[in-house]
Amino acid sequence: MRVQVQIPGTVESYCVDERNTKLEATEEHWLETYLCSVLRAYSYADNGSGDTIKRIIGVRRFNPIMSTEQEHKFLEAAERLFFSGWQLGSDPEIQVPNLVSNHLTSGLLNYIKTTGRYASGINLFEKLRTRDPEISSLLARVYLLADEEVKAVRLLYEAVEELPMDYSLLDCQAEFCNRKGRGDLALEIARRGVVSAPSEFGTWARLAEIYVAMEQWDLALLTLNSCPMFTYQDKDAPRLPEPARVSLPLASDTVCDEIDDAGAAPEMDSVNPTLRRLSAANYRGTFHKAYVLLTEITKKIGWDQLLRIRSQVFVMEEEYRNEKQAVVTSSRNASTVALRGTDTPQPNGETAEDDNDSEAPAEGSSQPNGEPQAASSHLEPDVSKPSTSITVRTGSETPQPQPPPDPSHTQYTQFQHKRLCERWLDNLFMVLYEDLRIYTIWRTEAAQYRQQQLAYKKTAEEWEILGDLAERLHHRDEAVEAWQACLSMRFSPKAMRGLLGLYERKGEARGIVGALIRLIAWQFRWYSEFSPDLLYAIRKLIEDEGAVKTRSIIQATPLPQHILDLTHQYAALCAAFRSSGTDI
Repeated sequence: MRVQVQIPGTVESYCVDERNTKLEATEEHWLETYLCSVLRAYSYADNGSGDTIKRIIGVRRFNPIMSTEQEHKFLEAAERLFFSGWQLGSDPEIQVPNLVSNHLTSGLLNYIKTTGRYASGINLFEKLRTRDPEISSLLARVYLLADEEVKAVRLLYEAVEELPMDYSLLDCQAEFCNRKGRGDLALEIARRGVVSAPSEFGTWARLAEIYVAMEQWDLALLTLNSCPMFTYQDKDAPRLPEPARVSLPLASDTVCDEIDDAGAAPEMDSVNPTLRRLSAANYRGTFHKAYVLLTEITKKIGWDQLLRIRSQVFVMEEEYRNEKQAVVTSSRNASTVALRGTDTPQPNGETAEDDNDSEAPAEGSSQPNGEPQAASSHLEPDVSKPSTSITVRTGSETPQPQPPPDPSHTQYTQFQHKRLCERWLDNLFMVLYEDLRIYTIWRTEAAQYRQQQLAYKKTAEEWEILGDLAERLHHRDEAVEAWQACLSMRFSPKAMRGLLGLYERKGEARGIVGALIRLIAWQFRWYSEFSPDLLYAIRKLIEDEGAVKTRSIIQATPLPQHILDLTHQYAALCAAFRSSGTDI
C-alpha cells in the first residue's frame, strides 16, 4: 500500500502487487492493511529488555488499541479475514502455516493474554468454530488463559472425538496434562501428536519436554535428536550496523537522571572477547527451544550425567574408531573398503572432510566426524531409517519388517542399538559446554575473590552478559547477582527486565512497580510508547493487588512526577479495558 502526496497538489493512495503493477486500493486492501498493522504493533514491540529498540533506534512504537471500541474494530476485521490468515506465514517453529497456526492466530492469542479480554476472545472463536471445528484448539487455549479449565477439558474431549488426529488439539491436551503433573497422560497424547504431524518441530519438542518432566533422559535426548529443525529467518527486523554516534531529541517528560546514562550504544569495546563469542544468546526459533530443553536436562542431572546418557544413546567417535579399526584389520571385503572412502554421499549433501575440525567438549564427539558419517549407511537399518526411529521413540506404530543384516557387518556390536547424533545437536552440546565452562570460571573466580575479601570487577556490559548466561543455564540467583552488579554501575533495561522477573516470582509488589516505572520511562525515551510484556506485568499486578494499591505504590515511588505519569497511563489502560482488579 502506498500513499503519494504532492505539495502543492493532491493525495493519491494505491497498491502495488508482487509484479510491481499499480492497482487501485480497495476497501479489502485497506482492511488487510489495518489488521496487519495491529498484528505488527504487537509482534514487533519490545519485551522490556531493549533488544528490539536497540536493533532499530528511533522508530516510534505505539499501542494501536486504546479502547473497547478500537478492540471491537480489530476483532471484527480478524473475523472477516480469519480464514485467509495462513497467507501471512507463521512463527519460525512452524514449518507449514495452517488455519490455527499462523501470525494472525498468534497475534490474537497474544492480544487476549496481554489485555485479559478473555470474553471477547471466547466470543470470537465460538463464532468461528461453527464454521470449522479445527478452531476448537484456539478456543480451548483461551479458556485455559481465562482459568476456565473445566470448559477447556470438556471442549477438548468433544473436539478430539470429532478430529482424533488434529495435532493442535493434541498439543493443547498434552501441554495441559504435563502442566498438571500428569506426564503419564500427556505422554500418549504427545506420541499421537508426533504421528499426526511428524514434520513439525512443535510436536517433537512437546514429546521431549514430557520425557524431561518424567525424567526419562535417554528418550528425551533421542526425541530431541529427531526434531526437524528450520533455519531462522527474520526478514522484517534486520540487524542494522552499529551507529558511530546517536543523537535523537528527547521529550522533556522522559528525562530522568537515573536512566540518562543508559545510552543506546553498548560498550562492546570493553567486553572480554570470550564473553562476546558466546553464541547461545543469538539462537532463535527451533534452535533456541532445543537449547532450552538441553539446558533443562543439564540443570536437573548435571553435565557429567548428561555425557554418560549421551554416550549410551549416541555413537561416540572413539568407540566407532575402535570398532572400525578391528574390522579393517580382520577383513578387506567390499564393505570395509567402502567405509574408508571419502566420496560417499553425506547427510545434507556434505562431504566427509567438511566436519573434520569439529571437536567435542568431553568424551569425544557424539556426531561421528569425517569417515564415520560415511558409515551411517552400513550400520543396522534402525540406525539410519527415519521411519523406524519414529517407531522406536513414539511406540505408536507397528515395526516394519527389516531385511536381514549383512553378515559382514556383524562385528559392529558396540552400537547396534545406538543412533547417530544430528550435527546440529552435536553443535548444541559444544555450545552448552562453552556456556558451562565460562559460568564455572566466573563462579570460581568470584568465590576466590570473596575469600580474599577483594572486589570482583567487571564492566557493566560484562555483568549483563553474565546475567544472561546464568539465566540461560537456569541459575536465577546468580543471574540476579550479575544484574544487580550491572545496575549498580549504570542503568540497563535488560538487567532491570531480569530483576522484574525475580520480583514477579516472589510476588514483591513494590519491586515490580519500581522496575516497571524505570522500564516504561526508558522505553518512552526511545519513542516506544507501548510494550505488551510491560502492560501484561502491570495488569497481573493490578489483578493480584488491586488498582488502588497499585496506583498508591506508583505514586509513592521517589521519582519525578512526569516519570510516574507514564506508568499511570498503563494503569489507566487496564481500567479502560475493565481488567480484573480495577473495580473499586
